[in-house]
Amino acid sequence: MKKSCALFVLGLAFVASPTLLQTASAGGHAAKAPALLDFSEIQTYNRDDHKRDVTKCDELAAHPSDPEKVTEGIAEKSVDKEKAIEACLTAVQADPDNPRLNYQLARVFGYAGRHAESDPYRLQALKAGYPQSLFVLGYIRLEGWDGRAADPCYGGELIRRSAEVGTYAGLIGFPHYASTGRFDGCESYPVIDQKEINEFLTQAEEGADGYYQEILVKQVKAAFASN
Repeated sequence: MKKSCALFVLGLAFVASPTLLQTASAGGHAAKAPALLDFSEIQTYNRDDHKRDVTKCDELAAHPSDPEKVTEGIAEKSVDKEKAIEACLTAVQADPDNPRLNYQLARVFGYAGRHAESDPYRLQALKAGYPQSLFVLGYIRLEGWDGRAADPCYGGELIRRSAEVGTYAGLIGFPHYASTGRFDGCESYPVIDQKEINEFLTQAEEGADGYYQEILVKQVKAAFASN
C-alpha cells in the first residue's frame, strides 16, 4: 500500500521517467547540490504580479498538475524537449521575472537531464514562491532526483510549504512522507504538526478529483493515523 501511494504521489506532480532517473544517477555517486535558498528568501506568490498571456512555452511545457498553468498542460512523455526548451528560453528572455515561465523552462531542462542549466530557473521560480516549484524542488531535494545529494529535511519543508498554499501533490505528499519516516532525524525543519497535517488531508479529501484520488487520500490518512 505504501509503495502504491508513493508512486501515485509522484504521478500527481512530477512523473520522473526511468530514463531520466538513470541519467541522473550515472557516474556512481551523487554530485554536489547547487546552493539553495534560505527559507526567508522565498516570497509569497501573487499571480497578479505576473503576466498570464499564453506563450509557446506554455503550450509546450506547462505541467498538467500546475495550479497556475494557463493551458491544459502536457505530460512528460509527450513533451518535445528541444522545441520546448527553445520556446521557453525565448519566453523567459522576454519576461525574465515570470515564475511560471522559469518553472516551465526548468521543467524541460530537467526532463532533458540538463540539471545544471535548469538550476537558475528552478531557483528563480522558487524564490518567487511559485506553488508548483515549492513541491517540485522539494521533491528533487528529498529524493536527489537530479543526481545530487538528497536533503530530505530541506526538501520536506518545501513540500510542506507547497501544501500550505494548496498544491494538491503537497497536500497528499507531505503527510505521506511524514507517516513513512522520511523526516526522521530532521531537527529544525520540516515542521511536523499533527493538526496541520490533518488539515492538509481534509483539504485533499475535499479536492479529490475522482475515485483514485479519493482512495489515495484514504490510504494516506490511515497510514498517518496509525503512526
